[in-house]
Amino acid sequence: MYNYPHYKEQDREKVIEFMRDHPFVTLIGCDNKGRIEATQIPVLIEEKEDKLFIRGHIAKKSNHHQAFEENLNVLALFTGAHTYVSGSWYAGNPQQASTWNYISVHARGQIKFLDENSLIGLLKKLSLHFEKGDLQSSTIYQNLPVEYKEKLIKAIVAFEIEVTELDNVYKLSQNRDEKSYDNIVQQLKQKEGEAKEIGDLMELRKKKVFPS
Repeated sequence: MYNYPHYKEQDREKVIEFMRDHPFVTLIGCDNKGRIEATQIPVLIEEKEDKLFIRGHIAKKSNHHQAFEENLNVLALFTGAHTYVSGSWYAGNPQQASTWNYISVHARGQIKFLDENSLIGLLKKLSLHFEKGDLQSSTIYQNLPVEYKEKLIKAIVAFEIEVTELDNVYKLSQNRDEKSYDNIVQQLKQKEGEAKEIGDLMELRKKKVFPS
């Protein structure tokens, strides 16, 4: 992680909000032989008694399932919008290296595999969450055919990670002077997609970066 104090978001609730807004994570671990495994999956973020949990499911007997059983220590990587920032946008001396702006959250902990009842409960929550609470949706767990659900349950396993270490990087040009910062925002807001999203976010955060 690009670990500099000025690139840190100190508000834990904002970090958790970012995690909830970007639930498609890369889950990383390694087996007992040191082989690294990674898988991309949707997850739910839940808080209970001041503890933070990441819950999801993976395919049974897959490489990552076996690796995570051998070594319980895992890293969940949450990423959001990112964009190129041209050095030509800097005030004063535009002949500097360009960079990339982005936000990333790293959540570490030990993975715990859950029983079948917990898996069913998770699938109900997960499917309803991503269907925006639509109880009439044909794809939520409760509305799936019984035979389909029986096959599904045999193929996947639920997991839970209690987050023991939470870190982040909000690399959004906080190291630049105010004029350069404004130039970057102006350039990004003229673009589309993730570039504009980063520009809008930088504009919202400017008072925090330049409080006076």
